[in-house]
Amino acid sequence: MYVIQQLINILQLGSIYGLIALGYTMVYGIMRLINFAHGDLFMVAGFLSFILAAYFKFPFLPTLLICMVVVAMMGVLIERLAYKPLRKAPRVSVVITALGIGLFLENFVLLFYPYPQNVPTLIPRITWNIGGATISYLQVLIIGLALFLMLTLDLIVNHTMVGMAMRAISWNRVVVGLMGVPVDRVISITFALGTGLGAVAGVMYSQAFSVIDPYMGIVIGWQAFICAVIGGIGNIRGAILGAYILAAAQILVVMVMPSTYRDVVTFTLLLVFLAFRPYGILGKPAVEKV
Repeated sequence: MYVIQQLINILQLGSIYGLIALGYTMVYGIMRLINFAHGDLFMVAGFLSFILAAYFKFPFLPTLLICMVVVAMMGVLIERLAYKPLRKAPRVSVVITALGIGLFLENFVLLFYPYPQNVPTLIPRITWNIGGATISYLQVLIIGLALFLMLTLDLIVNHTMVGMAMRAISWNRVVVGLMGVPVDRVISITFALGTGLGAVAGVMYSQAFSVIDPYMGIVIGWQAFICAVIGGIGNIRGAILGAYILAAAQILVVMVMPSTYRDVVTFTLLLVFLAFRPYGILGKPAVEKV
């Protein structure tokens, strides 16, 4: 049925948004930093998967793993070289640095690929017809892999020592450091996890939509950032919830209105939340005692 088909589309799009939004919300939760370069790391993963598939003929699984490792290492390197020296700098300096890194990544890729590229197919295009709805193996893989990674991350954050350290640092980085917690190492792990999930989204997006370009990190990155804000930036479960809410809103808009209205509705939704619930659905207002 048409409704089931659109539900599958919502789950697919929301899964991609959710994997990217988790990177934004993790970094913000632990460092109070909006990593605006995160969307461009998602884009880099897409182009890296294109290079591995088109030039080296790598199959899907090695391509996915290599992209995760390389982009995670890039995320850690960016944190160490660009963000770490600015931890005590004014907030605007960090924001400008993040924007600058994003612009650098975009223009670096543009040097080699100034035009959109068609990504080779790495996943068999198998489809099933269930109740009148067409469901592909790729859609099932995207949704299943995303949900598995989201659940795994939630378990890591809430039920491991590393996750406990992350939550403690988000509460008070200075005090936690004085208690012997390796703050720099935990921050690096946070960046690695967040950018690694973004890399998975980049690979799956390139397979789902087949065409990639150097500016897709801006467009998709902003959508994922809005998901994190809607759900409650800094809250992992909120980012996941926000991703599926935004995906549902966009799919429903396209069903009843021209697709050009999709971004209008997206940013209108962001403004509504910023005006009436700026801390998001699952977020909590910050209370500072003086």
